Amino acid sequence: MAKKRTTKKKKTVRKAAKKKSTAKKKTASKKSSRRSGQSTSKKKSSAKKKTTRKKSSSRKGGGLESDIKRVDKEILKLINKRSQLTERLYEKRPEKKASIYDPHADDATLNELMEANPGPLPNEMVRSIFRDIISSAKSHVKMTRVAYLGPKYSFTHFAAVKRFGKGADLVPVSTIASVFEEVNRGHAEFGLVPIENSTDGRVVDTLDMFTRLPLRICGEVLVSVHHNLMSRCPRSEITEIYSKPQALSQCRDWLARNMPDARLIEVTSTSAAAQLAREKPGAAAVASQQAAVEYDLQIVAEKIEDNKDNVTRFAVIGDHLQKPTGSDRTALLLQIPHEPGSLSDALNIFKRNKLNLTWIESFPLRGEEQGYLFFLDFEGHENDPKVRKTLSQLEKGAVRLEILGTYPRSETLN
Repeated sequence: MAKKRTTKKKKTVRKAAKKKSTAKKKTASKKSSRRSGQSTSKKKSSAKKKTTRKKSSSRKGGGLESDIKRVDKEILKLINKRSQLTERLYEKRPEKKASIYDPHADDATLNELMEANPGPLPNEMVRSIFRDIISSAKSHVKMTRVAYLGPKYSFTHFAAVKRFGKGADLVPVSTIASVFEEVNRGHAEFGLVPIENSTDGRVVDTLDMFTRLPLRICGEVLVSVHHNLMSRCPRSEITEIYSKPQALSQCRDWLARNMPDARLIEVTSTSAAAQLAREKPGAAAVASQQAAVEYDLQIVAEKIEDNKDNVTRFAVIGDHLQKPTGSDRTALLLQIPHEPGSLSDALNIFKRNKLNLTWIESFPLRGEEQGYLFFLDFEGHENDPKVRKTLSQLEKGAVRLEILGTYPRSETLN
């Protein structure tokens, strides 16, 4: 009996132990399940947060893109509206031909816009954008054909765009004489030619053509001229440098100091030089930044001109008489007797009438005749009383006197 009771007790103890063990396992399993659930929950929560951030970021990018598209449409609408109003303005004017070319009014409009510009868009970009809007609108009323000393991407082309905009019909010709002939024959309404440079002085070919053909200066464009050395090879491998004579002259000191072993070769234009630099191994060109872009050249040295204030003045030629603006120049061609004191007498007339001479150049007479022609610029409009009086007094002692033109003064453009 005692043995049976002991056996039963042992069985009961074992069963209790098994129950405790099972309970412990269940408890551990539940805890493990809770931990894995918490871990999964945390992972899901983290994933949700990341998704939310991505969606938020996407919404921000999408918001900016939609804002840009909306603003683009508004700008496009306003540009076309501005163009339509400009067309209507010029269509209503009685003298369309005269009103289409009005450099003083155009410059005043562009200057007002630049003064009102809050940024960050640079003023020069504002000028360029509005100049082309106005130019395009004018071309719908009347297309303006302009002959200029080419080819494209030369400094004269740059000046033509600055004055007439890309809406004009800009026609490149190969020589200064050809520009004059195109205008004189009526093939172009205007011509654009260089007349002087602050480093090299007068442009002889231009002055010579004024003695040959009866054309007027009806405007000027002053452009800051910056020359750049450009090539497709490293600077150390450059053996030849091409450019037009004037450009090489304006950089002669820099080239002598920095490229003493390179051969300098003159060509007809800076654009032709850039084309040669693109095609010939070891070749470089002295040309404008725009030429480097157009001919896919690397600028290896920028602004190499010796005079950092290097400015070229271009003359707009045609048959337009400009109205007084209050800031004008008048250009003269003057021949005086070839005798002592005649030049002094002529210049004293300007002094007595208090007219400021801004430019004077001499040009030898052709043939056997001795003496000089003088090209003069002075402040004032030819219809001003002081100017009329001066011209009358000059004419009395002159062998030849011609008014080459009266035109508004221009600011220097970059």
